[in-house]
Amino acid sequence: MLVSAPFKRSSAKHYVDEHLEELARLADTAGAQVVGTLTQQLDRPHPGTYLGSGKVEELKLRIQELGATLVIFDDELTPAQGKNIEQVVRTRVMDRAELILDIFATRARSSEARMQVELAQLEYLLPRLTRMWTHLEKMRGGIGMRGPGETQLETDRRLIQHRIRILKERLADVERAREIQRQGRHTHFRVALVGYTNAGKSSVLRNLANDRDVFVEDRLFATLDPLTREVEVGDGYTVLLTDTVGFIRKLPHHLVASFRATLAEAREADLLLHVIDSSHPAWEEQRDVVDGVLNDLGLSERPLTYVMNKMDAVPEDEAAAVRERVANLMPNSLFVSALAQGGLDALKASLLSSLRTQRPVLEVQIPAANGRLIAEVHRDGEVLDQRVDDDVLVLKARLDERTIGRLRQAGARVKVVQGGTRPHASSRNGAVVPLP
Repeated sequence: MLVSAPFKRSSAKHYVDEHLEELARLADTAGAQVVGTLTQQLDRPHPGTYLGSGKVEELKLRIQELGATLVIFDDELTPAQGKNIEQVVRTRVMDRAELILDIFATRARSSEARMQVELAQLEYLLPRLTRMWTHLEKMRGGIGMRGPGETQLETDRRLIQHRIRILKERLADVERAREIQRQGRHTHFRVALVGYTNAGKSSVLRNLANDRDVFVEDRLFATLDPLTREVEVGDGYTVLLTDTVGFIRKLPHHLVASFRATLAEAREADLLLHVIDSSHPAWEEQRDVVDGVLNDLGLSERPLTYVMNKMDAVPEDEAAAVRERVANLMPNSLFVSALAQGGLDALKASLLSSLRTQRPVLEVQIPAANGRLIAEVHRDGEVLDQRVDDDVLVLKARLDERTIGRLRQAGARVKVVQGGTRPHASSRNGAVVPLP
């Protein structure tokens, strides 16, 4: 049984059906079968039961009528609200956050993803121990080791807090290892795919990289682990393209915090591709959700291009209106299809243009005796040619902005040979300023 209770003064009430449909897809992904729905518009949530008392009684009757064994709320419940509702309806109650955590737990494949999900689950579980005792017992397979004078609840809290510390330490180790890997990729132009879940990010990666091994499934949160592939974009140039975990409305904050290490790939990217399902009726809301999460993660200043995917699925009589709407909201967005023949050609051309724009070809003059600076250019840039002019080494290379700044501070002479513009830090979709 699905329950949605938007606020009366909120725009959410206009999206009740779409939100319930999304919740139903989440339930399906988790392996549940939806037998019914219940909605109520609220001025404010009831502090004890979220819904009004009359609606809770109606929910109880609907559960008995339909034989439902689980109630899923579209909004996050407090521990007290969940406990009180369960006491009235006599049925297991969970909220959207717990459902998403459950899906992540079943779909996590790598050890890193499993640790991230477990950490988020434990942090969600900690304030809910009293109500979720049986769930905890099942998850842990039984808890012993009760200390003298401690209650079982105190023991559980201590054990969970200890496990949380261990997981955070292990994830910190993983992040340090990832940082070393990213340093090895510093010479490459790095692009990260971000977007709402099921917007088609994995399909874009699969077809751009021409790699049939990239997993694609028409379900929410089909992939959780970041996946990087080298993609040819033309003229002999390649970029490193990374698929990141998808976002969703009301994503549990514990989960966002746990996946910060994974999303560090996006923080280190030269360019973000925000993939949007243009065929979805609520694509504007989904765009706003992703932009909000990117802002929370400190990524709002990264160069970003909006990519309107699944244009092949937009009805012909609606395509022109979609293009016009997007042009007004997000000028210079790309319209692509990961499935149509040649549907990603525009994206490839844009990636090549971005590479040339953000990493112009430069002529760097360094004293031949300065081995440190010469090594830095080779380590952090793409050296295309070099020659010796008297006692000066002249290198032709593609370099990023940070490396250019360090070289100039160290006294190297740097001038633009090809390119000469780059996206401003706060720009979106191609606004450029001269390279200083």
